[in-house]
Amino acid sequence: MRDTLLALFAPRTQAVQFAIKTVLGGLLALWLAMRLGLEEPSWSLMTAFIVAQPLSGMVVQKGLARLVGTLIGTSVSVVFIALFAQTPWLFLGALGLWLALCTAAATMLRSAWSYSFLLSGYTVAIIALPAISVPLTVFDQAVARSTEICLGIICATLVSAILWPQRVEHQLAQQAQVAWQSGINAARLALNGEAHARRGLLEVLGRLVAVDSQREHAWFEGNRGRQRAAALRVLSRDLLGVLRLARGVARQWRQLSSEQADALQTWRSQVSEVLQQTQVEQFQVLAEKLSKEALEPHWSAEQQFCLERLALLMHRVQTASESLHAVEVGVAPDDAPEPLSWHRDWQTSAVYGARSALAFLSLSAFWIATAWTAASGALLLCAVVCSLFASRDNAAQIGMMFLRGILLAIPVAFVAGELLLPQVTGFPMLCIVMGAPLFFGALGMANPKIGATATSFCLHFIVLISPQNSMAYDVDYFLNSALAMLIGVGFAVLAFNLVTLRNPVWHGQRLLKAIRADLARLTNRRLVDAENWFGGRMADRLLQLARHYPALPDATRSRWDDGVASLDLGDELIHLRGCLAAAGSGLEAVESDFMACLEEFLLDGPNNGREDALEQAGERLLAAIRSQPSRIELRLAQAALLQLRGGWRHWRAIQGEAYGVA
Repeated sequence: MRDTLLALFAPRTQAVQFAIKTVLGGLLALWLAMRLGLEEPSWSLMTAFIVAQPLSGMVVQKGLARLVGTLIGTSVSVVFIALFAQTPWLFLGALGLWLALCTAAATMLRSAWSYSFLLSGYTVAIIALPAISVPLTVFDQAVARSTEICLGIICATLVSAILWPQRVEHQLAQQAQVAWQSGINAARLALNGEAHARRGLLEVLGRLVAVDSQREHAWFEGNRGRQRAAALRVLSRDLLGVLRLARGVARQWRQLSSEQADALQTWRSQVSEVLQQTQVEQFQVLAEKLSKEALEPHWSAEQQFCLERLALLMHRVQTASESLHAVEVGVAPDDAPEPLSWHRDWQTSAVYGARSALAFLSLSAFWIATAWTAASGALLLCAVVCSLFASRDNAAQIGMMFLRGILLAIPVAFVAGELLLPQVTGFPMLCIVMGAPLFFGALGMANPKIGATATSFCLHFIVLISPQNSMAYDVDYFLNSALAMLIGVGFAVLAFNLVTLRNPVWHGQRLLKAIRADLARLTNRRLVDAENWFGGRMADRLLQLARHYPALPDATRSRWDDGVASLDLGDELIHLRGCLAAAGSGLEAVESDFMACLEEFLLDGPNNGREDALEQAGERLLAAIRSQPSRIELRLAQAALLQLRGGWRHWRAIQGEAYGVA
């Protein structure tokens, strides 16, 4: 309640601006739709609210995604009516399957463009369901709905771009600064082996995921936005590299004796202090001091490895600070890698697709059994809610918030549509009666905590009033429509609660199996993209494992540790390949042999009988490295290989215990 009161009566300036833009864009679309004599002007008004986003680039991107999805859905609706108009069961079955496929595809894509799949799913329902009784009009309805939707997209985009434009690329610099600070702090915690290192790791991974999700929107804000988006990919790579090196130093440090660690403690403290105070001017200076100190003969090989890794860490921190500056000034480096990759889970996608199909087909059976005249409206609402929210992990909670929005919209729409509007005439009075509730609803849409409820309120308020050139007021029709909304969304929420991923153990096992497959691919993936490819996927999976961690039994909570061990193994593999590539030619044959053995071991799983071959390949590579003239790249490669061999022995032990179950 407190969040609602603050959002409505003590809003931030940005929320007020967003509400004004949203309402003006919607009313402009409504006025144009009425002037053009379109059949359902309310769809233009609704579209403006659906695509409304606080940042201009997000509106453009979402509008284009909606446009693409609408065109695809329009074409599919015409095909479905042409094929199944005489067989309602086949029509409803095909529509349920289409919703399931679109939901599954949106879950798999994990991109801003996934919205196209959501739109193509429920656009078929919007066009085809009203046309099932009059199939010959389907083409006319498809053209009309597409025109109304496109008009809403254009009006919302224009108003957002003209009034108080808030560009994504401006916020990218701020979010990049926060992500950089979190990465440096997480590296310091990992370097010192502090108890909060796990929380710091999750924080930086979460921030990297969050800021990367805004990158696609900035692409639609001109050349500067595209430059910042490309620079952000470089920053993500460098921050993942900083975290990788810091964790590698911590692993190397644990192999030192107490006397060796005490002798190096001064240097580690200096690095930690520079990282804590983020003294950018000291990064390069300290890196050079560490490199010189590592060459002193009184240090043991293990101590030299630690010093050289500390020096490399400071060099990478310096590179990350330069990448942050590139994001801030909007200049993309020439070596921008691929974007962060994401975990794609077809099993989860199938489960979420089944949600949509179950809700829609169950309500379809209810329609056929009862012959309820308003059931098509319930089916339409069910299809919309399933398309928008079935692919979310918290779909049931969002569905309940959507129901709450409907309950709020019904009395407000009754007062406005059945009591006030019959007493007034003219478009200005229509704007006053509808604009005030929609303005407060848009204020709520700007608040993430009540955004789903506020969005539901606005959309269903518009549906219940359904403004047109020739208004008709009928209380019976109003109540029937309100009941259809509640039943349609209720079926969707019930399906969300029935079909869900309630077994975190099973989920964790599949995540670890996917990690093993990616580790195998990491042995031969291009180095320039390996950091973002592996780091992005591991960030996604570790965040999921951490979310399920409290729900796991004590005996299976080690799955988080398994995931971290896999991250360590991948980090050392990237580090080894990078050092060998920097060292130049001469080791390609033995390196290729070792990587081939490691890939086969990872693909076949633990206890596959190839442990001896992998050990022999590792010994050959280590001997080849030691036979070369001493250089810092080769010394770092030797340390990485030793760490990798120790890491995969530990990983083999913990994976071997659960292998076969996953």
